[in-house]
Amino acid sequence: MRRKISDYLLIGLRGMGMGAADVIPGVSGGTIAFITGIYEELIHSIKSINGNFFRILFREGVGSAWRHINATFLVAVLGGVLISIFSLARLISWLLANHEKLVWAFFFGLIIGSAVYIGRKIDRWNFLTIVMLLAGTAIAYYVTVATPATTPEALWFIFLSGSIAICAMILPGISGSFILLLLGKYEFMLNAVRDLRADVLAVFALGCAIGIVAFSNVISWFFKNFPNATLGVLSGFMIGSLNKLWPWKEVLETRISSTGEEVPFLEKSVSPGRYVELTGEDPLIFQVIFFALLGMAIIFVFEYIHWKKQKEKTG
Repeated sequence: MRRKISDYLLIGLRGMGMGAADVIPGVSGGTIAFITGIYEELIHSIKSINGNFFRILFREGVGSAWRHINATFLVAVLGGVLISIFSLARLISWLLANHEKLVWAFFFGLIIGSAVYIGRKIDRWNFLTIVMLLAGTAIAYYVTVATPATTPEALWFIFLSGSIAICAMILPGISGSFILLLLGKYEFMLNAVRDLRADVLAVFALGCAIGIVAFSNVISWFFKNFPNATLGVLSGFMIGSLNKLWPWKEVLETRISSTGEEVPFLEKSVSPGRYVELTGEDPLIFQVIFFALLGMAIIFVFEYIHWKKQKEKTG
């Protein structure tokens, strides 16, 4: 499939969406990849970086190897992700600090719409699909209530954190940022990006590269052999992650950040009424509902555009 430069610019914008999502603990870049229609191509392209790639590289040259892994597509996605992470990290941090409930509400609606979107792609519901849906929901929910750990800052653990977090980043519904939070390395990596700590970033990137290539092969195999069950578990991941995105939280425990600020460490979801009792703050119910509906609407717009394109192709 030949693409124009404008096509790759659009792919880069999708990558920027993935990067923006990955900065927020609780939101998965994989979700953005799925709803923008590049998820399966992304997984397949990453999976192509294997032994066959190196054989083609040495026997047929860079051009053939480049085409084998769909490298222009990968560069466009990765470029968008990196641009977003380095340019939007501060903006998203500001939004979370000043409009936290509205940000969570928007992504709450986005994830609900995404779960429905993926569920509609399942063409046959059976016992295995339902079990995988429930399993995915349970796993993702457990991740949202797990207690963050205190872990070492040695480079070997940074490598391990990268290889684990990147797997979550390509799973819709499970946030790589939140996995880093559980591993005790979310703020550490944000500071490394801010301070441009080359050694930490290089080791983390190496862990990500190895982890994503290995895990993409696993995901690709499941898509090929158990497509409906795979879609079921991915949909479950999204449903289970909604607990993390619930706008109203009770802070159970706090910690002191590297900047000296007191920030939440453990939280649990509460009703808007309970939130008012605990904090005395306006729960912004109507604004929260508006932004949640906006998030859902964006998914349905994407779905309509995809449906329209498919209809045009089939004539």
